[in-house]
Amino acid sequence: MFSQQHVGKEGEKLARHFLERQGYEIIITSWRHHHLEIDIVAQKNNILHIVEVKTLQGTAGFPEESVNYGKFINLQRAAEAFMNQFPHWSMLQFDIISVTLAKGNEPAILFIEDIYY
Repeated sequence: MFSQQHVGKEGEKLARHFLERQGYEIIITSWRHHHLEIDIVAQKNNILHIVEVKTLQGTAGFPEESVNYGKFINLQRAAEAFMNQFPHWSMLQFDIISVTLAKGNEPAILFIEDIYY
């Protein structure tokens, strides 16, 4: 169906559109600091949302399951670097958007808000 890179890009595009329909303002996508990356940085109601997007092609498994403790630690480190560059934010929240792309079906999107390990 799609290459792995295309699957990820498609999932991030769908996640951005989902957030915008929910009233979020997208600040930046694919923000990088050295080896760390944040898929989507958005804001709503003066809360900065650090959003990890996980996309899976097919129906075997759940994309959100790949956000493990190590991935979350890296996401926290990336958020800390972002906050150091843009310190005016006082409220921060971590979210996951899980996207499943299955041939012949509409994309399935699951929004998991305010995660913490």
